Amino acid sequence: MTQQAAERGVVVHATDDTFGDIVLASDIPVLVDFWAEWCPPCHMLSPVLEEIAAELAGRLRVVKVNVDENPSVARNYGILAMPTVSVFRDGSVVSSVVGARPKRRLLADLSEVL
Repeated sequence: MTQQAAERGVVVHATDDTFGDIVLASDIPVLVDFWAEWCPPCHMLSPVLEEIAAELAGRLRVVKVNVDENPSVARNYGILAMPTVSVFRDGSVVSSVVGARPKRRLLADLSEVL
């Protein structure tokens, strides 16, 4: 399901239980949005991530993790501020940025690892 979602350019939601399969075991880079329901900048970032998922379908998987509902993953990666956007490659974090930003700036900030 998740590989098909990435190929279609759909944002996937991961949990503490599914994070390993969806993110760490991915054969393509994964952009993970660590977010919270109460976070206004997180909601501003969602449409940007949906566009990125659609534009980079098949080359990048976009995943959202609600930190309030999935505290283990957030704790494991030291997520203290939302939104935090991290890129995982081969099971490891290769880049992270904190805070919402326009699509062009987010892609520029992450360009070396995407």
